[in-house]
Amino acid sequence: MSILIIQLPARTRPGVTPSAGDPASAVGGEREFAYVLSADGMSVARQGRAAANLLPRADTVVAVMAETDVSWHQLTVPKAPASRMRAALASMLEDAVLDDPDDIHLAVAPQSKVGEPTWVAVMNHAWLTGQLMALEKAKIRVERVVPAMVPDDPPVAYFSEQHGGESVDAEGALHMLVTWSSPEGVSSWPAAGAMSRALLPEPLPVHARCFASPAVAAPAERWLGHSVTVLTPAEHALHAARSLWNLLQFELTPRSKGLHAINDQWRAFLSPQWRPARVGLVVLAVAQVLGLNLWAWQQKHLVQQKKAAMVALLKDTHPQITAVLDAPVQMQRETEALRAAAGQPGDNDLEALMGALASAWPQDKPTGGLQYDGTSLSVMPPAGWNQPDLDGLRDRLSAAGYSVDIVEGRIVMRRPGRG
Repeated sequence: MSILIIQLPARTRPGVTPSAGDPASAVGGEREFAYVLSADGMSVARQGRAAANLLPRADTVVAVMAETDVSWHQLTVPKAPASRMRAALASMLEDAVLDDPDDIHLAVAPQSKVGEPTWVAVMNHAWLTGQLMALEKAKIRVERVVPAMVPDDPPVAYFSEQHGGESVDAEGALHMLVTWSSPEGVSSWPAAGAMSRALLPEPLPVHARCFASPAVAAPAERWLGHSVTVLTPAEHALHAARSLWNLLQFELTPRSKGLHAINDQWRAFLSPQWRPARVGLVVLAVAQVLGLNLWAWQQKHLVQQKKAAMVALLKDTHPQITAVLDAPVQMQRETEALRAAAGQPGDNDLEALMGALASAWPQDKPTGGLQYDGTSLSVMPPAGWNQPDLDGLRDRLSAAGYSVDIVEGRIVMRRPGRG
């Protein structure tokens, strides 16, 4: 299942002039987006920059917001209905954010519960909506928007080129942006200035990890005082896309209908998060197929054993039979032949049928006539018999193992399955 990860360009701040060489923030031209294409969500298959209408197509599209475009606030999830949750969160953050509550977009951490502390991501609503509309216009349907970094443990320090403005100062030094992520939140600031180093904990936590993009790896090591792990922007975006976060909440929640909804569900099922479920279903299906095959083999073996037992019984009882074609039929035929040779009446012989009929026939009701065709006995019912009388006779003969039918006004009785 292919995944297209689009890096949304950092929002331009007032007073910052976009770099002329930055294609993502070009003025007067078509905006370009940095992208990463992955076949499995774990490795980079292709990366580059392209205008929205030239971006490669994929099964799933995820957009990543820059570190500087998301602010983080921790609060207790209020008890409010889903339709009022956004308004309740905005009122709780009214004193913590500078923008008007109607100008911001909010997103709550995944698996948040009412009454428990959680993280709320805050970003500019108009800017995010504009980015999504630009991609939607190019028929790029974004299913998830994730932050580049989230509050998490272990702490992470990530060094990258500073967004916006000139990337190199007058002395040729590369501008760096430091992003520090920890369970206490996420903060980003320029590495320039004497006080910037003091914003990091001193000393750094033992389990903290430090990463840097290739362009600033060497300056980051000098600034930090120890080695860092090189992490390309593509790898950084790929790691962010594996987050459980989705900033498309409340009024930006994707709403799919018809085939789009079915496709979304199918793509979600094919996503890496559902891989254990897919493996489980395959294992279950294989187990079912193997179980059915084993059961079928056991049933076939049991049938073969029963057929062999019938053949052995036939040959033991009638040794004169050399070729066995249908053991039950041949057994019945030979048994009937022995019975007839011994002068014993069969189940459908006239004597047996007459005896069974006499035991069930009313004493004071003479029959109007009898007819025997070799396998069944037909009797004319007495005059004046009605349906209850016929049903009573049928019940008595059925209890003795005979079937009774009414054919053209005559009572026809026989022993079923016998010949």
